[in-house]
Amino acid sequence: MGEVECRVLGGVRVLVRGRPVDLGHARQRHVLAVLLVEVNRQLSVGTLIERVWGERAPRSAVSTLYSYVSRLRGTLSTPGLRLVRRSGGYTAEAEADIIDLHRFRSLVARARGTRDQETGELLRKALALFPEGDAFAAPDTPWFTHLREVLEGERHAAELDLGDALLRQGKEAELLPRLLPAAAAQPYDERLAGQLMLALHRQGRTVQALEHYQTLRRSLDEELGLTPGAAIQRLHHELLTAGPQGDDGTAAAPAQDRTRAATAVTSAVVPRLLPLAPAGFLGRHRERRQLAQAVGRIVVVTGPGGVGKSWLAARWAYEETGRFPDGQLYVDLRGYDPGAEPLPASAALRGFLDALGVPPDDVPEDPAAQEGLYRSLLKDKRVLVVLDDAHDTRQVLPLLPGTPTCTVLITSRNRLTPLVVRHGAVTLAPAVFEDGQARALLADRLGAERTAAEPEAVASLVAYCAGLPLALALVAARAAGNPGFPLAALAGELARPADRLDALDTGDPTVSLNLRAVFAMSRRALSPPARRLFDLLGLVPGPDAGLEAVASLAGVARGRARALLAELEAAHLVHQHLPGRYVLHDLVRLYARERAARDQAGEKAEATARFVDFYLHTAYAANELLDGVHTPFKPERYEPPAAGCGPWTPADFEDAHAWFTKEHACLVAAQELALSAGLHVQAVYLAWALISYQLGAHRLQDYARVWQNALTAAERQGATAARILARWRLGHFHALSGRHAEGLDHLDQALTMAEETGDTAAQAHVRRTLARVWELHGDDRRALGHALGALALYEELDNPFWLANQLNAVGWMHAQVGAYDQARAYCERAYALHVKHGRPGDEASTLDSLGYIAHRTGDHATALDHYRRALAHFRAMSDSANEADTLAGIAEVLTVLGRPGEAREAWIRARDLYRAQRRDTDADRAEAALGSG
Repeated sequence: MGEVECRVLGGVRVLVRGRPVDLGHARQRHVLAVLLVEVNRQLSVGTLIERVWGERAPRSAVSTLYSYVSRLRGTLSTPGLRLVRRSGGYTAEAEADIIDLHRFRSLVARARGTRDQETGELLRKALALFPEGDAFAAPDTPWFTHLREVLEGERHAAELDLGDALLRQGKEAELLPRLLPAAAAQPYDERLAGQLMLALHRQGRTVQALEHYQTLRRSLDEELGLTPGAAIQRLHHELLTAGPQGDDGTAAAPAQDRTRAATAVTSAVVPRLLPLAPAGFLGRHRERRQLAQAVGRIVVVTGPGGVGKSWLAARWAYEETGRFPDGQLYVDLRGYDPGAEPLPASAALRGFLDALGVPPDDVPEDPAAQEGLYRSLLKDKRVLVVLDDAHDTRQVLPLLPGTPTCTVLITSRNRLTPLVVRHGAVTLAPAVFEDGQARALLADRLGAERTAAEPEAVASLVAYCAGLPLALALVAARAAGNPGFPLAALAGELARPADRLDALDTGDPTVSLNLRAVFAMSRRALSPPARRLFDLLGLVPGPDAGLEAVASLAGVARGRARALLAELEAAHLVHQHLPGRYVLHDLVRLYARERAARDQAGEKAEATARFVDFYLHTAYAANELLDGVHTPFKPERYEPPAAGCGPWTPADFEDAHAWFTKEHACLVAAQELALSAGLHVQAVYLAWALISYQLGAHRLQDYARVWQNALTAAERQGATAARILARWRLGHFHALSGRHAEGLDHLDQALTMAEETGDTAAQAHVRRTLARVWELHGDDRRALGHALGALALYEELDNPFWLANQLNAVGWMHAQVGAYDQARAYCERAYALHVKHGRPGDEASTLDSLGYIAHRTGDHATALDHYRRALAHFRAMSDSANEADTLAGIAEVLTVLGRPGEAREAWIRARDLYRAQRRDTDADRAEAALGSG
């Protein structure tokens, strides 16, 4: 090792010249772990937060991450390892071999390309890098959990490779003590079971080997409903019929004269069946490295149609021909070819036997004998077998060589999970291209000069293709075919979503270079219920959808929805990008919308109603936990949810707030869907249910968007109460945004309607907001007048919660005009009502007001106590907007008390919250205080 050594296997450690470096607390080490795992690759701030915290990221995660990386950069000041910050994220720059994980992978890759003696030595070195116990000690976030599973799989694969190498060297005596406990711990691993059986047999314990096979067979049958695979069945048969062991210590295979004769005739045949090398291949460096590390195994390259699976497989196969001196077999299995049925495995197998030089007269008639001949021909040979566009596992099983010297590369839209479970296959899922890769592809196909001349058009084309390589290739082909046309014209054709698939249509439905045909074949392979769900997902307007929402959309139970989504996931028509949350690729979504448009109007309307009702009724229940039962304009009752809709009920405040955070974009989209579908009542009250969450999170633009939609719905509905509500909230938004005149206009209209209908509560609410508008405008006297007017109205109502809030508002306004004694009296009355009638936390704003009054009257210790109690409540309620203001108040008090260090910390936290909320004026005020401190 050089000067720096990094360890992530088993725990994160960095050694500089042999001495450990203090990397800080656990979460900070986890940040470093992510960067080291992805060494020399830039990771965005969002990606780092998702990987380190998962769904439990705090609101301050961005600033916390900045501080973690800053400390790590200060600690790791060595030339061998640098943490670099660039626009868009962070990168750990280092030689990969200084990190134990990457050194392990490098050693394993080298081992798979060497002779047995060196193979064993390299694999022993690789496995020595793993500690005892878990392969990766880390938090249970989805990313770390997945990485832990991947690493355990890689370690197990390396152990199996070592076992094969030792068996080939006749070292079963050394291997057997390791195989016995390993086979007991992993009773369904057929490769491991085969190694144990062969080692036992060679040690003269054939009876035990046969008993182990029977144990495996019973376990697979009783626990999984499966039978042993063909390879281990053949081994079992060989042991049953074994005569004396061969010169190399292996049991002799059953005598089959025809097979031996065919094998002798074809021993010199080197098949070269790869199709033409793909032209213009770009990128995929990471995937190609992963393929190189999987030599000697079965690799399933899986993904949606058009993502470039066959392209990647063919390119890698050509690049790595030197690894396979005994040839390359290739077959297009036509699993998803819109112009043909899937190729039968028997036809593919016969083609392979022909390519291997077997004379037609020597091909056995029995399919099992053909498989045996095929595997005998490939035994101990280094051959690459490419099975392109596989439909399912049954199609590929007869084509597996059954020898670790061969590598099998399978491409499929199907995940082929049984291959992973029973045969230890490695799964590789190429992602869609990032924007830079997409631009590089277009520049390569069209010429850098042409793409550089129209950067805006190129950006639009990249966005419309959403990273799908096939879509980009089709766009490039159209542009190349019309070299005189501006790219902006092509971008214009793709601009309208409804026309996009037409613009990407080659007009030839019989070939796979047609996006509609590609998507249609994936859909056709689904079961009828899964096809119905796929079509209904075309109605979903948001960025993704949760499991519960999908269940309501389809009108099925949650478990049934999960099973159908799993089928769609296996077909790569949906992607579960977070646990329980599903998303469609942009172009797949357009196809789903086309399919949904073909459905009967009645079914679409029913599905839309179920989907909207899921969000409305769940949001209603969640809002009660956030804001209590006293939210103004609360509907007296809702209609019950549509038949088949299953709203979710959060258990507590934390559940409710987490749901709003997770579903916020989908809630906004669901309201717009309700408006477009004519569900006006639902559109208004979805906005109402979002009031507390959106204001607490300071999501003002979204707040304006839903209330503008709500006003449109209210006017279409003709409901006065709904119009008052919408005008009231829009007036509030404009006031908060500094648009005083617009705010007053909406509020004046709302107040006029409330007075005309005699709605006392509505008048009180509007006048309360008018007070806030005038305060923000700087006219505290007029604001106090409206606040007192609202108080008089609230005193006519039987609602102590509203009364307490308004007493606090009146107290606050008295403080703004310097009437501190009156201010304190009103706020103390408000506090008493909150304590008597409210929930814990309802008094937070009143405590903040009392803190302000105490600070202004010189009682700084009392002010600090009030502020800190208010802060605790705001944090418990996830009210980050008020949390920021209270932190600013605390900072001012601490400054007066002569505690500058604590004051600075409070200003920093307030500033970061203001920045996150886009409250630039407040953030600048905090920054100025930090600069003067």
